[in-house]
Amino acid sequence: MKKEEMKDYAPLLADCPEEELAGLCEQLRQELVQDVAQTGGHLASNLGVVELTVAIHRVFDTRRDRLIFDVGHQCYVHKMLTGRREAMSTLRQYGGIAGFPKPNESVHDAFIAGHASNSVAVAVGMAQARRVLGEDYKVLALIGDGALTGGLAYEGLSNGGQLKGQLLVILNDNGMSITSNVGAVANHLARQRMRPGYLSFKQWYRRNMGRTGLGRRFYRVTHGLKRALKQSILNCSMFENMGFTYLGPVDGHDLKKLTYALSYAASLNEPVLLHVRTVKGKGYQPAEENPDAYHGVSPFQPDQGLPVGKKGKNFSAVFGETLTRLAEQDGRICAITAAMVSGTGLEPFAQAYPQRFFDVGIAEGCAVSMAAGMAKQGALPVFAVYSTFLQRSYDMLLHDMAIEGLHVVLGVDRAGLVGDDGETHHGVFDVAYLEGVPGMTVYAPASYAELSSMLERALYRHTGPVALRYPRGGEGAYTQDSGEAPVVCLRQGTDITLAGYGTEINSLLAAAEALERRGVSAQVWKWNIITPLECGPVVESVGRTGHLLVAEECAAQGCVGQRVLAALEQAGVPAAAALVNCGRGYVTHGAADLLRRDLKLDPEGLASRALEVLGRDEENAAGCGDGGAGPG
Repeated sequence: MKKEEMKDYAPLLADCPEEELAGLCEQLRQELVQDVAQTGGHLASNLGVVELTVAIHRVFDTRRDRLIFDVGHQCYVHKMLTGRREAMSTLRQYGGIAGFPKPNESVHDAFIAGHASNSVAVAVGMAQARRVLGEDYKVLALIGDGALTGGLAYEGLSNGGQLKGQLLVILNDNGMSITSNVGAVANHLARQRMRPGYLSFKQWYRRNMGRTGLGRRFYRVTHGLKRALKQSILNCSMFENMGFTYLGPVDGHDLKKLTYALSYAASLNEPVLLHVRTVKGKGYQPAEENPDAYHGVSPFQPDQGLPVGKKGKNFSAVFGETLTRLAEQDGRICAITAAMVSGTGLEPFAQAYPQRFFDVGIAEGCAVSMAAGMAKQGALPVFAVYSTFLQRSYDMLLHDMAIEGLHVVLGVDRAGLVGDDGETHHGVFDVAYLEGVPGMTVYAPASYAELSSMLERALYRHTGPVALRYPRGGEGAYTQDSGEAPVVCLRQGTDITLAGYGTEINSLLAAAEALERRGVSAQVWKWNIITPLECGPVVESVGRTGHLLVAEECAAQGCVGQRVLAALEQAGVPAAAALVNCGRGYVTHGAADLLRRDLKLDPEGLASRALEVLGRDEENAAGCGDGGAGPG
């Protein structure tokens, strides 16, 4: 089948001859590997759901039926089948299609999905809206087994099992042990439950017994006996105890069986859980052999699976190396992650100190509460977590950790713009929400050297909650360690005060150099600690220059710049000022340097904004270069 024939193919799949489906799946896999090799993205998870996605589109019309992904990184095949095949070369690229479901991209995308474990709850909400509004469509949630490590998934299942009406939860089990069926009898019954003859008889029996009062009573008795027998020999009754009809397990790569099981599940006007077993990375040998490595990939050579270019050092690796070194000297130090061992740089720690390393799964709230319990009993817990995922544990930060001033260290990774994953993954809100946590101290290292020294200070110079926020990727031209002062002056100047923190300091220093070429003398200040914020020296500087620009990769609400403006007002210091940040909305996906350019957070943009503050907006800062700013 040619690529151009793939466009808007989903509505045609229901009538597609079975003999063509195997070839379609093979072609989808080949093109998926080729496309992701060019753009990067989530590969192994999508290879594992090719047949499942095709089968879903054979049974359901997602232009009306609501398909909710959990997590959305397994939606690539869905996108290929729903009018976006030719756009796959732009996947996760600036101006291209997103790596997650986006309702503004297609009517087929029911709900945005960048964080895990919420799909069932969203599906329950849609099903309830369907009932309230008297509408008629199917609702299904496709949830990976990893998402079942998050408690929200069980809250959704608990409520979904009580639903009166159709709801289908498809459990994509690609290796994690969830509800293992034990013994030959259990395996035999599992196979029998998915036989077409059995399902047909079950439908006939349910339909005919429901026609009379006596039949309905008889059905309730026999159904209760069957359930009791099944629970006595099967170890998969958790979902049925929640109120779901359990079907499966089904071979997730057998299109005929998948289509039949989905059709049967769709015919039931009740909550159903369909258990599907898939192979992560299916059909591409490197991904099958090492699915974790191919979960999220940078561009690679598809023939051999080799990465394009070499990975350099990054902040995550430095954090992990430093923590491992400190743990060698202090047996109280423990490391916690929420299903991000490699991403947060904790692999060396996990290998060196397995008894002091804890992966709680996709359960950030649990991680914070667990860290609080450890701190209460005298341990030194360090929770390494992406900024975007730390948001999910805000109540625990306030209630479990901060209320008693417990000494927990947070390694807030991927702070600022992260690039290709877009709105759901940019770490632009932690500056505001951590500022609101009583007793919190937040460090903002701008270099590897500062990250190492600040982590040590966070462990041994504080008694309450401490966070270190650092970006994805590597450091820029600034590689120094500016010491222990909460705010330091990196460059003297007389015309305007430039201030910032973290790796944004690279762009500020480059902007100051560009301004100097325009005859403007800029003083550059760098905060090492942004909570609590020391404003005094910056206020004094603005008192001399009369002009201020604060640059930061965070949301406008609650940014550091707002606190500085408040301090200026309180001190009675008049100033022309500009706050350059990520704005009040969400930032799209794309390479971080392109996003910074659009937000005016690159050196040229900052220099231009500084000239505007100075009243010289007719001039520009063209040609100021990138000043060695590191990747986001």
